[in-house]
Amino acid sequence: MKKRTRAVSLSLALAIAVSAVIPWTFASTSDSGSISDLRSDRTASWKTTQGDMLSVSQSGQSMQTFALGPGLVNLSPADQFATYQWGLKNDGEFQLVEIKAKFQAADNIYSGGKGGFGLPGLGPGDFESTVTDAVMGVDINIRPAWDLYDQSENKRSVVVAIIDTGVDYNHQEFSGAMWTNPGEIPGDGIDNDGNGYVDDVHGWNFYSGNSQIFVGEEDSHGTHAAGTIAAVRGSYGIAGITDNNYVKIMSLKALGGSDGTGSPDSVIQAIRYAEANGAAICNLSMGTSAYNEALAQTIQNSKMLFIVACGNGGIAGKGYDTDIYPVYPASFPFDNVISVANLLFDGSLSRDSNYGAASVDIAAPGTYIVSTLPGNNYGFMSGTSMAAPMVTGVAAMLYSYRPEISLSDVKNILLNSSRKMDQLSGKMVSGGMLDAYAALSYQ
Repeated sequence: MKKRTRAVSLSLALAIAVSAVIPWTFASTSDSGSISDLRSDRTASWKTTQGDMLSVSQSGQSMQTFALGPGLVNLSPADQFATYQWGLKNDGEFQLVEIKAKFQAADNIYSGGKGGFGLPGLGPGDFESTVTDAVMGVDINIRPAWDLYDQSENKRSVVVAIIDTGVDYNHQEFSGAMWTNPGEIPGDGIDNDGNGYVDDVHGWNFYSGNSQIFVGEEDSHGTHAAGTIAAVRGSYGIAGITDNNYVKIMSLKALGGSDGTGSPDSVIQAIRYAEANGAAICNLSMGTSAYNEALAQTIQNSKMLFIVACGNGGIAGKGYDTDIYPVYPASFPFDNVISVANLLFDGSLSRDSNYGAASVDIAAPGTYIVSTLPGNNYGFMSGTSMAAPMVTGVAAMLYSYRPEISLSDVKNILLNSSRKMDQLSGKMVSGGMLDAYAALSYQ
């Protein structure tokens, strides 16, 4: 059966996606924030148990995450939704159909009052469609990378900090994936290790100043990122990139509320906590156009490697050049920062992904990415927020697989081993997309 994902846009703000294979319909809403926001991406999600529709729209001011699909059954047969993980294995059988109005509807301006007359609304001839077909092989080439990794007997343990909204650490996919503070006794209300944080068992909530790293649906974005990186492979719903026997997730909630925002100070505190507690790699799926010197200094002086979403364009939903209009922290010109763009399943940049020949490093799958959601659920999200965890997962996998290399080596290898693509040439430093197998086998 031909698998298809169709996205239908009937206004500037609304998009509806329908899959012909799965029995769920899901909706996604456009990111309408300005380029001055530090914000998240669009989301589309569903509950696997009942198939009822959920729609999540995240927008706001200040620090906020960046968010806006499908693959082969033989990627990971024991994972129910692995067939839709096109970013890990793309079989070329998906199609995006967008239907847009040719003209802006004027009936809201000229409509008659009660009993009056008005101009007619838009009809069938006033719309046009655009079709985007998936291209086989446009994926991160994970299966041969898994083969290499699984055969290795000398692997290093790696802690990945996810500074984001929170993570549903009780999700079935994370039973063995969470970092656990060895010096803390859960639930005793005592700061056992004396680090200033009481009951920081799996991380800390810097948004609210407590140990509650998961508070509910507002933590969908962080939970989704965590699944891409570390969902258990071979069980339940999806396959994460890493082997969570070796790669652990530290959840640091710095963003929250209905709009998924937070302050630079919360992010700075989270970075310091992550490094002090052994994290080597940090995922930051967030951004703002406002430069913050304290944040810049904190990242520059850190020994961690930061994987950062480069942003989803402006109010019109079209990506822009961050060489001209920087987005931070992705545009910090530091050796320990990797800035990530959002790749569509045909090998082109998503039209809402930012780019920059000097300020963006690499592209990774980020459109209609299926991953974990709170409450043992799964769903699609789109945006550079979804592309960044792809790179984070492969970075952690590479760092674990080759214990002799440094974190700066990890960045160089990921960029040098990227798969060069004409569509990405001149748009980013590497001119290519993430390739897991090429990275692990790079000499």
